[in-house]
Amino acid sequence: MVDSAIPLAFLINWGWLQIGPYIHLNINPVLFAFGPLALHWYGLMYVVAIVMGLWLLRRYIARQGIKEEQVYHMLWWCIVAGVLGGRLYFVIQQPNLVQDYLLKPQHILATWEGGMAFFGAVFLIIPVLFWRALKERLNPLVVLDAGALFAAVAHPFARLGNIINGDIIGYPSTLPWSTVYDNPASLACQNPAAGICHVPVQPAAAYEILFNLLLIAILLPLARRYRRPGMLLLTYLGGYAITQFLVFFTRANAVVPLFTLDWGLKQAQWTSLIVLLFLIPLTAWVWRWRFAQPVPQGEISATYGMPLPKRKATRAKVEDETIKVFPLE
Repeated sequence: MVDSAIPLAFLINWGWLQIGPYIHLNINPVLFAFGPLALHWYGLMYVVAIVMGLWLLRRYIARQGIKEEQVYHMLWWCIVAGVLGGRLYFVIQQPNLVQDYLLKPQHILATWEGGMAFFGAVFLIIPVLFWRALKERLNPLVVLDAGALFAAVAHPFARLGNIINGDIIGYPSTLPWSTVYDNPASLACQNPAAGICHVPVQPAAAYEILFNLLLIAILLPLARRYRRPGMLLLTYLGGYAITQFLVFFTRANAVVPLFTLDWGLKQAQWTSLIVLLFLIPLTAWVWRWRFAQPVPQGEISATYGMPLPKRKATRAKVEDETIKVFPLE
């Protein structure tokens, strides 16, 4: 009897994508190169993430009373803080920190080589956004709520860059949706000693996208119901910490101890636990903070309760007061 079954490998075969029995990716991380300059998919998807995040949040931001020019005044500070924080937090976690980064500082900001820790971006963006909100005379917690929602809706687009890059690798797996990196330029194939090139692995970045979509589905209705500034930010931080803790069980990162605690966890999982524990007192403190007072219906959230700017006396007003004190003869 002849087996007439069609090999799954031929169900989809587009060259750059093959499906069956696993998902094979054969995409060059470099979209195109012009001499020494190159456009990477990774960087392009971060730009797409920022654009889509702003577009999807435009109604929420307007509803909170944040003007478009104020958004752009704060955006560029946040982009710089996000890149620096995300990259530096990744770098300091590396076991080859001294050899490959401190002794070769040109690699520290080489984000195109892969490696961004999103927790690091969050840790630096929060104080920078708080500072810039005060400069714009906006309630910083309202602005941070908008920032949390922006991060949630933009994050899946950025993770698409990680999938193409091949820098988020799960454990070897025989699941039918496991990912196989076949392009020799992908980061998964740049280190032959790792043995992950042409090997099916758990699609950890795809899992993170699915978790993030679930988090978005939770945050969007809460964004309309919350009346107390800061609660959306705290919900996002707690939800993101939980998703990271779960996703990293599938990621092939090194297991590290925390001081004397050796629970078989990875760096991001320890960070997630610390964030969750820190959120308990932080929530109680924010609840009593003056910036977190509930916004009455009909009030503008971004400016409610904020002090009015001091008005400078105009020249005409000064002259008028002078005439009153020293009347003209």
